[in-house]
This record gives sequence, C-alpha cells and structure tokens, in this order.
Amino acid sequence: MEFYIVIPAHNEEKFIQLTLDSLINQSLRPKKIVVVDDNSTDKTSELVSQYTEKFPFIHLLQISSTTEHLPGSKVINAFYKGFETLDDAYDIVCKFDADLIFPENYLEQVAEIFKTNPKCGMAGGLLYIEKKKKWVYENISNKDHLRGPIKAYRKACFKTIEGLKKSIGWDTADVLLAKFYQWEVIIDENLKVKHLKITGQKYNKSARYKQGETLYKLRYGIVLAAFASLKISILKKKPGLFFDYLKGYRSAKEKNKSFLVSKEQGKFIRNLRWQKIRNKLLAK
Repeated sequence: MEFYIVIPAHNEEKFIQLTLDSLINQSLRPKKIVVVDDNSTDKTSELVSQYTEKFPFIHLLQISSTTEHLPGSKVINAFYKGFETLDDAYDIVCKFDADLIFPENYLEQVAEIFKTNPKCGMAGGLLYIEKKKKWVYENISNKDHLRGPIKAYRKACFKTIEGLKKSIGWDTADVLLAKFYQWEVIIDENLKVKHLKITGQKYNKSARYKQGETLYKLRYGIVLAAFASLKISILKKKPGLFFDYLKGYRSAKEKNKSFLVSKEQGKFIRNLRWQKIRNKLLAK
C-alpha cells in the first residue's frame, strides 16, 4: 500500500528530526512525506531541508499564517496546503504531527489492518507520553479513539467523509462521520507511538472553551454535552474544565456557530454516544 503523509509543523526544531528519522526507518517506507512549515520562527525549515536533500520522497512547503496556537482550523489549513501538492496515486493518506516517534513497524502494521479488512476506513495506534522516565498512555481519550496526531485514512473513506473539517472538532468529526458512512475505525493497541509534547501544553487560555464549542458543532445537545464535559474533566483531572466546556458550548450556541454535521448525522452521533454510555453503565 502506498502511504502519503502530511506533517503540519510550527516551531518543531526540537522534535522534527526524531519524527522524520522514525518514518525513514519504517519497515514499509511511505511513498511521500510533505512537511508544511507553518510560520515557524525557529530552525524547523532548515532541518527539514537537510532531509529533502537526502531523500527525494520528503518535501518541504513553507507557508505563513497566524501565530496564534489554538486547536482547530490552523493545523488543518496547513494540512490542506500540503495535501494540495499531492497527486491521487495513494492508498492511504496520513495527517501526522511533528513531535512523534513511531515504532519501526508502524506503517507496515497499519497497512496490514487496511489490507485484511476492506471495511476499515481509519486505523492507527495509541499515543504515549513520558512521565518520570517511563512511557505511559496519554489518557485523555478512550483507547478506541484514533487521536489527531496519528490519523491514517483509506482513500475511499477520506473522500466519503469529504476530508477534514477546517474547524475545532475536526479530529472527532472524522471518526464519527466515518462510522456514519459504515466505515470501521480500528486501533491496534500494540502500536505505541511516543508523543514528545503533552497535548495542549502550548495552547493559550481561550483554548479551554474550544472543547465545548466542538460539542455544540457536533450537535450533541446540552445533556450529552454535559456528560462528555464531565468525562473529559475527570480524565484530565481538572474539575474546572467541566464548567469551561459548558461555557464554550453556550457561547457557540449564542453565536450560532455553524455545525460540522447535518441533522441526520447529528442524530446518528447522539444515538452512538448514548449507546456507548449505556453500555458502560450496564458493564458496571
């Protein structure tokens, strides 16, 4: 299977070499890698250029955008700048972050998932962060969710869900829309990816309201949004986030923010989420 990888990067001089080295050393090498340097002020581009000189399948694209670091449209806009430089001769397209170390068999194992299961639309592993010199699971989501830094899409699935939403919530909308269109999302828990920066550590203060905005845009409804906000605040061990997320939800509703999904898709998403909650309660 042919892998195309797009890596949005902003001031990643500390990590980009580690990420590229781990991709170069894959047992199944990607056909193309495009690093999109989004307005970096450090040596990110200089370091990536050293790789483009040695490896013809690695490319660098430099773009300018806002310096504000928030989850959502910034990273997807950068992704699409890179994606637009690619042709259509791929089987799997990946959106990877620039602060990762992949196990050597990562792409080979992901390819095997797609090969053996034609219904699989998205696949990947799990993210681990370093704490007290040990690599532990980054426990901010369930292990059945394919996280934003390591997205891999089958071409047909990517096109069916109409690509990635240029908005906060893109990395939840894609999974839910894939399921709406009856694609499977498969996580191999044996594929442990080292995540070199803790998620959200450089977001500014306004980012804490963005999760609530996501819940609104995905048509959760206030009751389900409250359940989801409580769960996230517990996982992150920050009780105050519960109120921040609900404030973000209310603000998005008052501003009549545009939805990421249709009414039909929203109904499917709510039913899916409520079923998952019921299953967990019954399991206890």
